[in-house]
Amino acid sequence: MMRPQITLRRLAEMKEAGEPIVMVTAYDYPTARAAEQAEVDMVLVGDSGAQVVLGHDSTVRVTVDEMLVLAAAVRRGIRSAFVVCDVPFGSTEVSDEQAVATAMRFVKEAGADAVKLEGGGAMRLSRIRAIVAAGIPVVGHVGLTPQTATALGGLRAQGRTADSAARFAREALAVQEAGASLLVIEAVPSDVVEVVLPSVSIPVIGIGAGPADGQVLVMHDLLGITEGRTASFVKHYAAIGPDMVAGVAAYAQDVRARAFPAAEHAYSATDEAVAAARAALEDA
Repeated sequence: MMRPQITLRRLAEMKEAGEPIVMVTAYDYPTARAAEQAEVDMVLVGDSGAQVVLGHDSTVRVTVDEMLVLAAAVRRGIRSAFVVCDVPFGSTEVSDEQAVATAMRFVKEAGADAVKLEGGGAMRLSRIRAIVAAGIPVVGHVGLTPQTATALGGLRAQGRTADSAARFAREALAVQEAGASLLVIEAVPSDVVEVVLPSVSIPVIGIGAGPADGQVLVMHDLLGITEGRTASFVKHYAAIGPDMVAGVAAYAQDVRARAFPAAEHAYSATDEAVAAARAALEDA
């Protein structure tokens, strides 16, 4: 039996009931199917796909068209989870009108249930209000905002100083007041987050922010596919990356040793078919 559709109302009910919300990233049909079959509540088509699956060195490199391809593939793999799509850097910064047009593309072309915008400054709040006014749910994102990490001093935790903590608190409330339906908080000390949470009525999803209404991790991080070091807040639940390398290496070894393909990997043909092929060559 198919699980009921996860909606904004259901997510609000989960917050009210203290039922943890599970969110994970996905970037293509296979990872979407894995998330769906694991019965997660929310799937984020994150702009982290720029690095994770497209090989860029930063999230700011990814384009709207690239994100739409990823998002549409994910949508085709999801039946019940709530799908949120990141809008990439440069696709909302020019004007409210640009932001609405971009958000509409993710809804119409990729089937997004909501779009996610980073930041809580005056410009970002204007964009949130405009997109919400157009009838599209928005997920806010405060704390560490990777799209503007350079302005924050790099990919580092926020809210660790008095000024940074105060800015985080103000932005969290401002994003909610602007009309966001949910809020992602990234890389903020849990004791700072705990001060703010009672004032936030919308569901809060944490990533490196301690306990919240829910949690999100990058699929490739939690499965151990990501190369190199991952953030300190990541917990590895599998080690698929080394198994992938080992599997491909074993295949390569078999091909070089002519151990693959074996007879069981080949198609059979009738004697007549073989004779016909031979005759065709003789007549050529």
